[in-house]
Amino acid sequence: MKASTLVLVLLMSVETDVYAKAKPDSIFSVLSHEMNNRAQYVRQKEQKIDQVKQMLVVPYLTDNQRATVYEQLFNEYQSFQVDSAVHYLELTMEIAKRHCNTECVYKLQMNLSYSYWIRGRFVDSIHELETLDRSQLDHLPEWLQAKYYETYMRIYRYYAEGDENHYYYARGNQYRDSLLGMLDKNSQDYIVLSAEKLNDANQTEEAKRLIIKLLDELPPESPDCARIEKVLADIYRKENNSEMQMRHYARSAIHDIRNAVNENTAMMALAFLFYEQGDIDKAHTCIQYSLDDAISCNARFRTFEISKVFPVIDSALHKKRRVYYAGLKKYLILVSLLSLLLIAVMIYAYWQMQRIARIRRELYRTNVRLNELNTDLQTSNQNLAEANCIKEVYLGKFVDLCSGYIDKLDNYRHRLNKIANSGKMDELHKALKSTRFVTDALHDFHTNFDETFLRIFPTFIADFNALLPKAEQQIPKRDELLNTELRIYALIRLGIQDSNKIAIFLRYSRTTVYTYRSKLKNKSLHPTEFEELVMRIGA
Repeated sequence: MKASTLVLVLLMSVETDVYAKAKPDSIFSVLSHEMNNRAQYVRQKEQKIDQVKQMLVVPYLTDNQRATVYEQLFNEYQSFQVDSAVHYLELTMEIAKRHCNTECVYKLQMNLSYSYWIRGRFVDSIHELETLDRSQLDHLPEWLQAKYYETYMRIYRYYAEGDENHYYYARGNQYRDSLLGMLDKNSQDYIVLSAEKLNDANQTEEAKRLIIKLLDELPPESPDCARIEKVLADIYRKENNSEMQMRHYARSAIHDIRNAVNENTAMMALAFLFYEQGDIDKAHTCIQYSLDDAISCNARFRTFEISKVFPVIDSALHKKRRVYYAGLKKYLILVSLLSLLLIAVMIYAYWQMQRIARIRRELYRTNVRLNELNTDLQTSNQNLAEANCIKEVYLGKFVDLCSGYIDKLDNYRHRLNKIANSGKMDELHKALKSTRFVTDALHDFHTNFDETFLRIFPTFIADFNALLPKAEQQIPKRDELLNTELRIYALIRLGIQDSNKIAIFLRYSRTTVYTYRSKLKNKSLHPTEFEELVMRIGA
């Protein structure tokens, strides 16, 4: 237990040093963190109270011992749960009256009076004070007289704080002056009350000096820090220094939370400050927390005070939320419209993409068709160019052949005419029966055809043999350029497909031409497309 308490003290010391230098926003972050940890501090407080209550189960306790335990419980419950505090005060009062302990009775009556006031039992509170014998009080110790003045001061100032009545402030100040006259000038209460009096007199700098010096001397974990921090905040409120005011109200509230003090005013003051600055969310958070504390403590007077301002802050929060939700509704409508527009744009874009895809497909098909037509055109142009070349070559060759044949026929006519004029009829008949002239002419024709064709298709023989098995490849004789088979397919390559025309052209029989064509076609490497491949040679 001692170890955990030491750790808690060290943590509080470190955190106090941190938020002493922090900005208001950082202080509120620390305060929010502590508000969220409220249940932890309440549990610690309840555990401490339970430990004190365990002392009551000890057998054979004397009245003095039991009264001492009751007083400890009152001190624990005083700012935590006022009903329980009053309960233990009344139990202590019974013991004190039984033993006729006047000093104790007077002290208890003063504590009861203040507790009744917090609880909202104002008549009982005043009754307890009025039943005190003032003449008897003068003969009691000074500390008890001081408590008497303190009780009246606290009640009057408490009431004036809620009613904003200068009469009650004045009465409270009178009792404060009486109290100051009895207190030790070096005591904490004297310094605090002196600072409050200086603040009321607008001597804020002197008041701050006293309070700041006192805070520096107190340990950070002291429960008195909450009260003193609030006094310092009130001084800054007098100076209209909202930043410092907020900082010290927050620090006071943090001390109250850590000490599980439910009867406090710092949180409510902080709520007012946030409300004045227009920070409605934080103001509502603080006032709601303060109201929960007052209800938990059963401090009816404090609950009443809070209930007067809570609707104002709550209404402001609801108004802010209505404005926020109205704006949010507009944004949602705008977002919805934009979403619909986006959907429409996406649909249109999708339709356009589909349309573009269709156009691309049509364009692709068109391009394919154009490529096919272009290929066909190139093939036609190539074939035309080839045909033109063939025509040019063969036309020139044809002219040469015709001219040569005319000369040969004319020479042959002159030779026959010369034989006829000489009367050599037998020699004439022999010359007319001879086929040598035709044979020589046909040989010359084949030679000229072969030369002309190979000039146009120089690789024809090699390309043609590539289509045949090695055993069937056609190799011309040494004195030939083309053999019969090659000459037939040379004509086919030139576009002459009809076997009759080929037979007439080469002066072969139709059967011979057909036999050669079928033989090579069937023995080729590509029988079904042999002649088509031949047509592509040299293309």
